[in-house]
Amino acid sequence: MSGQVYPPPPAAMAPQPQPHGQVAANNWAGNDANTLLVVATLITTLTYQLGCSVPGGYWQDTLPADGKQKPHEAGDPIMRDKHPQRYWVFMAASWMGFLASMMMTLSLLVRLPVDSRQVRWSFAVAYSSLVLTFIVSQAKTHISIDIAIWLVTVVFLWLMISVRPEHRARILRFFCCNREN
Repeated sequence: MSGQVYPPPPAAMAPQPQPHGQVAANNWAGNDANTLLVVATLITTLTYQLGCSVPGGYWQDTLPADGKQKPHEAGDPIMRDKHPQRYWVFMAASWMGFLASMMMTLSLLVRLPVDSRQVRWSFAVAYSSLVLTFIVSQAKTHISIDIAIWLVTVVFLWLMISVRPEHRARILRFFCCNREN
């Protein structure tokens, strides 16, 4: 009986549940902090795993310098020796994604608002860095094109999560749908 409040608080003070799918006016994409915390944790896990397992694998043997082939040691990344620019862009993207997702996680844990600039920016950088690591690991395009795709992805994500929902729909229709409709 000691833990029970008497009289019960008035109905106006009790928190009102929000119906599923209803979006608050200032909340981007209808996400709450818990949902974004799960997304940030998943991105952190993915980027950490990407940084530990470089595409192409690792050398299994040590090859000393003999003049014919480039020397390497067992355990060194193959991608670093065969495609050094691609390797460093891949690692930088992986590190950026990891740091941005950690920043997003910490921002949400200290209860920054979901629609704060720091949370939105860290989400855009973390998510687009995953895109860049995927593109770079394919090694089919020029490295400058990969970086340009990353920049376009960051800008697009930033626009989509920063503008109001009615403007967001208009932007999506402009880029994705038939202009006659």
